[in-house]
Parts: sequence; structure tokens; C-alpha cells
Amino acid sequence: MNFSLIICTYMRPKPLLQLLQSVKEQTIYPDEILIIDGSTNQETEFILKENYFQNLYYFLVSDANRGLTKQRNFGVSKVNSNSEIVCFLDDDTVLEKDYFEQLLQTYQIHPEALGVGGYISNETNWNFVGDNYHVSINEFYFDGWKRKDGSRFILRKKLGLDSDCPPGYSSLYSHGRSIGFLPPSGKVYETEMLMGGVSSFRKKVFDTIEFSTYFEGYGLYEDADFTLRVAKKGKLYLNTAAKLNHYHDASGRPNLYLYGKMVVRNGWYVWRVKNPVPKFKNRLKWHLITIVLILIRFSNTFTMAQKRHAFTEAMGRTIGWWSLIFNRPKNKQ
Repeated sequence: MNFSLIICTYMRPKPLLQLLQSVKEQTIYPDEILIIDGSTNQETEFILKENYFQNLYYFLVSDANRGLTKQRNFGVSKVNSNSEIVCFLDDDTVLEKDYFEQLLQTYQIHPEALGVGGYISNETNWNFVGDNYHVSINEFYFDGWKRKDGSRFILRKKLGLDSDCPPGYSSLYSHGRSIGFLPPSGKVYETEMLMGGVSSFRKKVFDTIEFSTYFEGYGLYEDADFTLRVAKKGKLYLNTAAKLNHYHDASGRPNLYLYGKMVVRNGWYVWRVKNPVPKFKNRLKWHLITIVLILIRFSNTFTMAQKRHAFTEAMGRTIGWWSLIFNRPKNKQ
């Protein structure tokens, strides 16, 4: 299958180079690599001129096309017409050698698939415990595997506010568990959401759907928005054998106040993509969970070393929540 790789980057020349070096070692190499650079300097361009990669095409975008969703749409417009699959990778990831091979095999096993995601393997410690395992409230269990659960999910369980859907699915009151809660079983799981920075789609998807320009700049939750819309048209899968590492490079990220606002406002937007007219009980649960998460972040001011970071993000979340009363996000699909 002919496939293209799009990497949208912003002020991260060294992490990008590390990713490209892992692409170079792949068992199946992309037919084209499109680097869509939103940087405001030339460091990324210089480092690519100093290091050759086959089939690589570099584009430095203007202000009009800067920002994750705009850069992705720009990249899709440059994809070769012969490509069948379009892959996306975050610029701070590093691939295992058979990443693309595993990804493309999934389309052969599931020819109905409109999209397939890869699996981030370096973020969570899992243990295989088999069937009939008695799960404690401090643990999350799925398909024979367990992991330590986060404090916010433990509290939500106690309050009866945990997600009622499997990982990778959004409940009617949103706030679901991401595909990061799927275990490293080597299996392929059907989902309705994928992480944008480790995803791929059939090229025909982009004939009718593009990334929403509502998500400006950093684009938090843009991937949930896009894949929820794709899932309404066909099937999405995650292949846990298509592995890569994600190193969360801090450069290019927004300040914590803006990030906190994005968490709430973008989260509200994505919730309404899945459930445009929620019932009262689902509205209530969404707001209760949002309040609980704000309170947890404020409490981190007293329990974490980076007290100022926690307080700044909590303030952003609070202002973001209050802003929904007067200025709700407008759907730009």
C-alpha cells in the first residue's frame, strides 16, 4: 500500500531529527514524508538540510497555516494522489522498527477500517493478571491486564462519575478513558477515538472531512474531534503491536493558564460533537466531573512540588468553565 507520512512540527528541530532517524530504520519506508513546519525560525530547516532522508519534502508555512489543525490540513493538500494511507506522527515520538508494517497490516486484516492508530508503549506500567482477577478501586483492569489508576479516576469511581464506556470510546457525558487505557496485549481493538499524533487514515477520508480550525495553535483534543466524526462514517482500530515511544517535549506547548482553559473549553466542544443535545443527567455529570477535576488541580497546589504550575492550570480551568456561561465554543465543522 502506498502511504504518506505527515509530521507537523513547531520549534522542535532535535526531537524531529530523532523521530526521522527512527523512520529511517523502518521495515517499510514511507513513499513520501511531508514536514509541515510552523516554526518562527529556520532551525528546523537547517537541521533537515544537514541530514538527508529519502522521499522527504519540507514546507515552512505562513501565519495563515500555522497551528496543528491548519498544518495538518495543509499537509493533506500536499499528499501524492497515489497514496492510499495518510499517517500522522507527533514530532516528539520515536518508532519501533516495525511500526508502519504493523499499521498497514491492520488495514489488510480489517479492510473496512477508515483509520488505524499506533500504540504508545513507554507511558504506563501494565501487568498481565489473566481472567477472573479481583480489581481493587485503585486499579484499572481491561482484557486480562491491570494498571495503577490515577487519583482523579479513583475519586470519580467513589462519586459514581467514572466513564461507562471501554477505553477509546466517549460516553454521553464525555470525560472517557483514552486509548492509553488499552493494554499492551498485541491485539487490535476497535475504538471511536485515536490519538492524532500516532494515527493513520485512508486518504479517501479527507475527501469529506478535514481537521477543525476551531482548535487553534496547540490544538488540544483536535484528535478526539476529528476521529469522533470519522467514526460516524466507518470503523477505527488501534493496533497495540504498532509501538512507539512518546517523549512529551516541553517546547512549543502553551502556558499552563491557557492549557487549563483549553482542557475545559475544548473538552466541552468535543463532548458536543459526540452528543450535540445531551439530556439533563448527562449535562449534570459533565459539569460535576469538570468541577471535580478543577478541585483536584487546586488541591495539587498543596501536594505537589510544582505548586505554582498546579495553581495556574487550575485557574485556567476555572475561567474556562465560567466562560461557558457567556461564550460557548462555536462549531466550525
